[in-house]
Amino acid sequence: MAVKRKATDVASDAAKKTKQSGITSFFGKSASGSASTSKASGTTASPKFDKAVWAAKLTDEQRKLLQLEIDTLDETWLAHLKDEIVTPEFLNLKRFIDKEIASGKRVFPPLQDVYSWSRYTPLPTVKAVILGQDPYHNINQAHGLCFSVRPPTPAPPSLKNIYIALKKDYPTFIAPLNNGGLLTPWAERGVLMLNTCLTVRAHEANSHSNKGWERFTQKVIDTVVKNRRNGVVFLAWGSPAQKRCATVGSPHVVLKSVHPSPLSASRGWYDCGHFKKANAWLAERYGPEGQIDWNLNSTPGAPPAKDLPKLEDKEAESTKPEVEESMAPEGEETESTKKEKAEPKTAEGKEAESAKSEAAEAS
Repeated sequence: MAVKRKATDVASDAAKKTKQSGITSFFGKSASGSASTSKASGTTASPKFDKAVWAAKLTDEQRKLLQLEIDTLDETWLAHLKDEIVTPEFLNLKRFIDKEIASGKRVFPPLQDVYSWSRYTPLPTVKAVILGQDPYHNINQAHGLCFSVRPPTPAPPSLKNIYIALKKDYPTFIAPLNNGGLLTPWAERGVLMLNTCLTVRAHEANSHSNKGWERFTQKVIDTVVKNRRNGVVFLAWGSPAQKRCATVGSPHVVLKSVHPSPLSASRGWYDCGHFKKANAWLAERYGPEGQIDWNLNSTPGAPPAKDLPKLEDKEAESTKPEVEESMAPEGEETESTKKEKAEPKTAEGKEAESAKSEAAEAS
């Protein structure tokens, strides 16, 4: 499975609806506006959704506040989230964002990219979920996919560590040229790359947290759990992501590890083996075609970063993830945590230190 567009080409139309790649042959075509998805998609059928009819029933204020959702949230998701976005909590979130913009505050990602995750990965194509936290908050970084940045922005430290772990799982993996960090190929292959908060004020990390995004994105996770009935792999890196997956059970699987941030990666990230474990689970459940090609290099002839041919039985067994892993949940460390490391810790001190280690590097 090869990347069909160069990273620079993908970036230029990131706000557009994603083209369906080879993944659709396995999971079925996007079901935007249709009554149900194909049996092969493994997605629970939903009542026929007519966006125009639904939007016509909104009040004038609701329609104004929700214009972004009407225009840019993929219909396969909107069909399941339409009731959530008319709740008082979500409408208040939209009022808050409107006030931010009206007061001259710059908001990232660009508004047309806030829901790009839904267009790159329609609900019927989801087979893995990577959970981030806050969008990157500097210019030309965030574009709606967690951990991903637009070229020519170089890959942030956490993403570089993701590449290192991926290279351990798949030695054929080659990091993107020019230190790139655009992850749209993963999204197009069925990896839902979802942040906890979907917007942020420029240069102010966590500035839009606790405003309502957390509830909405939890609803997105719940929608995957409920509707992707054949099973999805959740990659939960750091304790915040793991808490969001606390209720995820069969037929899905949750792989847990520390966050790939340089502040926590040394505590087990590099050897977590999540990329190979995810593919082993997907291959067992869906066959070899269900695996994810983790390759990001669009060089013609580049080998895919997945197991071809199908995993040997012994290798599959050794990489098969346990539904309940024993790895202790941990997130990222803050800078203050680093300063405290030199001091001996009591049991209470260690617990407090763990509680402080949740701040992410804006991904």
